[in-house]
Amino acid sequence: MLPNDTQRLAIVGRTGSGKTQAAVWHLSNRSFNKKPWIIYDFKYDKLINEIKGLQEITLDEIPTKPGLYIVHPLPDDQEKVEAHLWAVWAKENIGVFIDEGYMIGNSKAFRALLTQGRSKHIPMIILSQRPSWISRFVFSEADFYQVFWLNDIRDRKIVGAFVPFDMHEKLKNYHSIYFDVGNDEIYEWQPVPDKRQILATFDRKLDTRPKFI
Repeated sequence: MLPNDTQRLAIVGRTGSGKTQAAVWHLSNRSFNKKPWIIYDFKYDKLINEIKGLQEITLDEIPTKPGLYIVHPLPDDQEKVEAHLWAVWAKENIGVFIDEGYMIGNSKAFRALLTQGRSKHIPMIILSQRPSWISRFVFSEADFYQVFWLNDIRDRKIVGAFVPFDMHEKLKNYHSIYFDVGNDEIYEWQPVPDKRQILATFDRKLDTRPKFI
């Protein structure tokens, strides 16, 4: 089962584990053709920015129409990011994708989205390579987890408190553990589809083909 339009998905894994590709695959299956989704991309991820049809916005804008929107906060934009997240919280019915959740810092708005997002129809996809650096609410409020290999024993311990799997058991390259909290079901997933297939899904849903009159 994949998350619905009120649920939160936490994806964790070391650099190079397949975490970002999995997150982008999840995003390709979401309802951005029916509601706006905002991507907070702090590190200009190559795969994310290959998605055709992305609409770049500033931290002063909140989209109202369906589509995929991207913002690239700078390291000193923390106050602006906080205000933007509060604006999303107030607007409601907007999806949120955060690449590297630790960049949000100790954000009250982020915590509000995690704890109240279900009632406000704000689904979330949150990535992190270092679970020990991000808010515990990411894990306590997650409806689904996708866990790739984590190098640091502290990170494995944190995730292991929420996911009923031996985090010391080495996973194959690009394989992951997927945990559905509501149904208390856990699976070992093979790698997600390749980049070409993922980007094709975005193209189809966003319909980025040239328009001829």
